[in-house]
Amino acid sequence: MAPLPTEQQFQRWLEQHRGILFNVARTYCRDEDDRQDLLQEMLVQLWQALPRYDPARAAASTWVYRVALNTAISFHRRHVGRRAARVPLPPELPQPPDAEALEREQQLRQLEQFIDELRELDKALMLLYLENKSHADIADILGISVSNVATKVSRIKEQLRQRFARQTA
Repeated sequence: MAPLPTEQQFQRWLEQHRGILFNVARTYCRDEDDRQDLLQEMLVQLWQALPRYDPARAAASTWVYRVALNTAISFHRRHVGRRAARVPLPPELPQPPDAEALEREQQLRQLEQFIDELRELDKALMLLYLENKSHADIADILGISVSNVATKVSRIKEQLRQRFARQTA
């Protein structure tokens, strides 16, 4: 068994991979308080799982994605009912300087909403896809075949195209 890392080593390691954690948390939690709770839970899970990390089996970023996504999916499942019971407050949005900026912002919010409505695995897949991960990396992180990644990406993209077409029609 590998020696346990020191807190200082763990902090340096987290600094290298913090973007992964923030992206996963942002994808699975729109509410800031939930996002902070999820980030904390991901840190705990990473700390507990770190002694089992084997660099010969997976790159560090792949392993971090696995732990973060599994934690986020579990967190999401536990908190779905709690989130549905909330009454959302209208956000205070500043007026964009032009119509194009407003349209881009609206499209981005629609894309986030559409992705948020996907099943957990598909949501994780799209997060990785939008971060320009290769099909091979996505397959490795999610534990599915490369051809399955390609098929799922194609189907989800078509679903998103249809949703956008219906929204603009």
